[in-house]
Amino acid sequence: MANTPPSDNENTPHAATLTANSAAAALAAGDLTAEALVSACLALIRQRDADVQAFAHFDEARVLAAARASDAARKRGDALGPLAGIPVAVKDVIDTADYPTENGTPVFAGRRPQADASVVAQLKAAGAIIFGKTVTTELAFFGPGKTRNPRDPSRTPGGSSSGSAAAVADCQVPLAIGTQTAGSLIRPASYCGVIGFKPTFGTVSRTGVLPQSAPLDTIGGYARSVDDIALLMDAISGYDAADPDMVPGPASNLTADLAKPFNRALRFAFVKSPAWPNADADAKHAFETFAAGFGARAEVVELPLPADFDSSLRLQQIVQFSDIAKNYGPIADANPDRVTAKLKEIIAEGRSFSTADYAAARAERDPLYAALQPNTAAYDAILTPAAPGVALPGLGATGSPMFNALWTYLGMPCISLPLLEVGGLPLGVQLVGNRGGDGDLLRAAKWMMTQRA
Repeated sequence: MANTPPSDNENTPHAATLTANSAAAALAAGDLTAEALVSACLALIRQRDADVQAFAHFDEARVLAAARASDAARKRGDALGPLAGIPVAVKDVIDTADYPTENGTPVFAGRRPQADASVVAQLKAAGAIIFGKTVTTELAFFGPGKTRNPRDPSRTPGGSSSGSAAAVADCQVPLAIGTQTAGSLIRPASYCGVIGFKPTFGTVSRTGVLPQSAPLDTIGGYARSVDDIALLMDAISGYDAADPDMVPGPASNLTADLAKPFNRALRFAFVKSPAWPNADADAKHAFETFAAGFGARAEVVELPLPADFDSSLRLQQIVQFSDIAKNYGPIADANPDRVTAKLKEIIAEGRSFSTADYAAARAERDPLYAALQPNTAAYDAILTPAAPGVALPGLGATGSPMFNALWTYLGMPCISLPLLEVGGLPLGVQLVGNRGGDGDLLRAAKWMMTQRA
């Protein structure tokens, strides 16, 4: 089933299909109201929710009231933020004072935070309309939620930011935020056929977000254009001293970075990574064909990783699973009948690692990143698959993060672009940039999206 919403008529796109930047321009010009935009999104959810089930919680009356308040502020001539009147959905591991935050588990059913997470407060300050809470997997790990893939509802949307990816891919909202500790932003983007972005580690505050693994947890987002990713990230990257992994400084200006033209041919390092043998044959063929197909438009060089990287996926797991044991173990111990067997299994594995194992796995991260730099310095981005293949059939599993976990472990920014299809289903092209090089990465991603034809 294609993710193509209805149109108002043959020539005018339904308001829900607008990108965030296009909607913002229409709002500013008086050609669209926030109430009309929200109403279009709500109409699409009513039409599609039985198939997609992207939302854990939303309140029509609340979002319509927020839209009318945004329109009134615009009419008064109030100073407005860059996301004024734009619906943004929020993953249900991120605290919201206006909605429950249940973390994808019955253990936290009915939980009502008293305050917004920092990222939600920033969205509101930018004028965004918080458009409900999207489904997450159990505690943002592997236990599937109810969401289905909008391209084929018999298949998984991926996880753990499943609802956020599906909602944007299905045009139910123009923007959504999610989290990634291994592959939870990039893999759902690949499976659902939408743009997903994980920024450099420490770019966005995690205050008020369910902690899984502090050295890895990263907030990012989904959109249907690279410019929209920049708009979203600029709105949520304000410094928060309460998050010890943030570096003091001003919020990003990725929108300005995107305006800088390339005056040369781009160069990409095609990296197969230690996960490559696990990709399916069709995905390998599609990706190799894609990498070889730029001709004179760009130089793509296959670049093997140093031998030290052979154990990198296990290092990421040691860090993540150890922290899952620390953070989720007490939850599982107190609620053994309300958590999945898979989570119990990972907690047991995490508890098998010693403090020395954990410290050693964390200590390897910066040396591995340093070893990568001489190899990739001459390239605009690493080009690598976003997933081992298309979305898995069935809803019992959310797929493997093996093509994402390395880059998350290294704290590097990543983006999945919906540029490939295999058997009529989307397969993401992942670009990876240097730490702090988010603007350069988005520039390369925007260029690549223009080459899709």
